[in-house]
Amino acid sequence: MPRRAVTVMPARRLRGRLRVPGDKSISHRYAILASLAEGASRLTNYAPGADCRTTLACLQRLGVDIVEHVDSQGATGNVTVMGRGLGGLRSPSSPLDAGNSGTTLRLLAGVLAGHPFSSTMVGDESLSRRPMHRVLKPLERMGARCEATDGHAPVTIHGARLHGIAYTTEVPSAQVKSAVLLAGLHADGVTSVTEPAPTRDHTERALAAFGGTATTIGLTITVGSGQHLRGRALTVPGDMSSAAFWLIAAAAIPGSRVEIEDVGLNPTRTKLLDVLRRLGARVTVEATDDDGGEPRGRVVVEHDRVGELVVAPDEVPALIDELPAVAALAAHGASVAVSGASELRVKESDRIATLAAGFRAIGIGVEERPDGFTIEGMRAHPAGGTADAGGDHRMAMAFAIAALAAERPSTIVGADAVAISYPGFFDTLERLVAESVGA
Repeated sequence: MPRRAVTVMPARRLRGRLRVPGDKSISHRYAILASLAEGASRLTNYAPGADCRTTLACLQRLGVDIVEHVDSQGATGNVTVMGRGLGGLRSPSSPLDAGNSGTTLRLLAGVLAGHPFSSTMVGDESLSRRPMHRVLKPLERMGARCEATDGHAPVTIHGARLHGIAYTTEVPSAQVKSAVLLAGLHADGVTSVTEPAPTRDHTERALAAFGGTATTIGLTITVGSGQHLRGRALTVPGDMSSAAFWLIAAAAIPGSRVEIEDVGLNPTRTKLLDVLRRLGARVTVEATDDDGGEPRGRVVVEHDRVGELVVAPDEVPALIDELPAVAALAAHGASVAVSGASELRVKESDRIATLAAGFRAIGIGVEERPDGFTIEGMRAHPAGGTADAGGDHRMAMAFAIAALAAERPSTIVGADAVAISYPGFFDTLERLVAESVGA
């Protein structure tokens, strides 16, 4: 099928105030836990992208009643989920399609492992290349039987009566941790996950919001059996990974100032703000609320100066989704070096290879390495050109932010991929550029 191409014009600066879509990671988890709870849950500002809609569709196929509420402008974003209780999902009549969403497939694998039926999950071409063995291995240790195609989707989960385990993850992965914890809710005894480094703790916070308990001691998270989750009314904060593109553009481009309201301020997601301060930007944060255990507030970033940025391996787990946006700083004069990020190669695309190819296509030199990249800050504007996002939503947005620095218009091929997480991204970009004119 033809892929949408978008032309990005050079911009002197970006200015404006905005809200970003609901957090993807939190939306997935709220929907899944609401389905396992008893009673109704009302989820406000649920993420509008294709990935989170895929989770809703899969849950509906598993017997969960879900109502999407449409506002006066015809937009969705609020959903009501009628929980079926732990172990209450129904066997699907055909394979569950996770689309492009690794979170959907991996988290639901943990849930389905504890249900007494077999279910198959499939995905698109990109998802079918992503590794699933790291999730299936602990689920098999708990008693489920799992089948995969050379460690990739399609994946079949033969659910069983599970027993708790103590599991140490091979790499830092919030998705693997969450899958094991969700399986642990359905298991006899105690289940624990020990990580090599801290990862996003949205599952632990969401579990507490629905009346469950997860105990964290150091790098080990533990859940017990026999928990009863209760339906809740919760509001999803704005997605920091989506906000990252605007915050980085504001930090990089002289004269820019961007204010983002009601964005998530979970401590496992705000490492980017420290990075921008280190770069030389002015960053202001005002916490305003803490709904469901997820802090949120207002973030303002203003350009001040642009220096050199080195992202070390121990920082990567807290920045993994923001690294494509961080790379775009180089187009605006910052030197960027990232190491210890081999996990980027098994995302929606090989993000290191896709980044290098796309940046070179618009005139930015990249030294590619197995676990990262180095980009010398541009001393002159890149020429511009045509960059292929490779079906990856974050690459499409990163190329757009880099293209703002170009001498001439640039074309992003496959720009329709932004619908996975941020359907209105290019409209917002146009508005922030327009509002900067004459400011």
